[in-house]
Amino acid sequence: MSQPELISNTTPIRDFKGHERTVTAVAVFPDRRRMITGSHDKTLCLWDLETGVVLKKMEGHRDEVWALGVSRDGRIIAGGDFGGEIIAWHGKTGKSLTQPIKAHSNGISSVDFSPDGTVLATSSWGSVTKFWCTKTWLTQGNSINCGGANCIRYSPSGELLAIATSKDIQIYNPGTRKRVASFEANTTSLAWTPDGTRLLSGGDKTDPTIQEWDPLTWKQVSLPWEGHTSHIWAIAIDSTGTLVASASWNSHVRLWQLSDRRNIGIFEHSSWLNTVTFSVDGRHILSGGGDNKISEWELPKGISKSGAPR
Repeated sequence: MSQPELISNTTPIRDFKGHERTVTAVAVFPDRRRMITGSHDKTLCLWDLETGVVLKKMEGHRDEVWALGVSRDGRIIAGGDFGGEIIAWHGKTGKSLTQPIKAHSNGISSVDFSPDGTVLATSSWGSVTKFWCTKTWLTQGNSINCGGANCIRYSPSGELLAIATSKDIQIYNPGTRKRVASFEANTTSLAWTPDGTRLLSGGDKTDPTIQEWDPLTWKQVSLPWEGHTSHIWAIAIDSTGTLVASASWNSHVRLWQLSDRRNIGIFEHSSWLNTVTFSVDGRHILSGGGDNKISEWELPKGISKSGAPR
């Protein structure tokens, strides 16, 4: 079988401009109509995806926003900043639900909601991962002493929490806070497949590859996916579990086919990248980084619903 042609694109279909500094995080709401972004300009922006208009600029953070999360039902937004504070916001109106909460003594690197939305997990470049009740915004249970973390992600079922550090990936039962697995990997980003049968990790500049892990054995499923040349700061998987997008400091978003790990597309930016996600319908990719904007890319026309080039 012949290899599919690698499709390269340097022209996004549009750019969202509203931030004054580096864009660090992007998420799309389940309603498909809105997007939330975070930036080093200390703000979050709530966008109308159809018109490209900023519906609300959310101010309140006192330091650079590095982490962003949206609950699965879209009702709550959480932002985390370099000063170690988190703020919760109303998912529809963008109004703050809390004052800034001093969550960590170091900058917040990652946040993620449990699938049922009752708990927010937060990590920092310090030493612990914490858990917050989303009704009271008080800490819930014990923290996890995992060391400085780059990324945390709940599994789709909520039964596992993956924590990526600069030296390993740690897997915990978030209910009991017990560690169930740990394996070496220089990791900056994580993403679970929608069915929870695979965990993907993105490496730092010493190993800028994507690795695929089997949660039954915690062994690598395949050889590392090669292509990036610097930190892979974000990985996203489409809702069907067939396509993977990865964003790197080498200014590229790479599009991969999960079934055979083929790199089938490259989207070239003008600056380094921090974040990437798919639209809810899986037809577009949204990415942001050092050029202060979010670029929207249309998937190549030759990509079928199964992810395979036709």
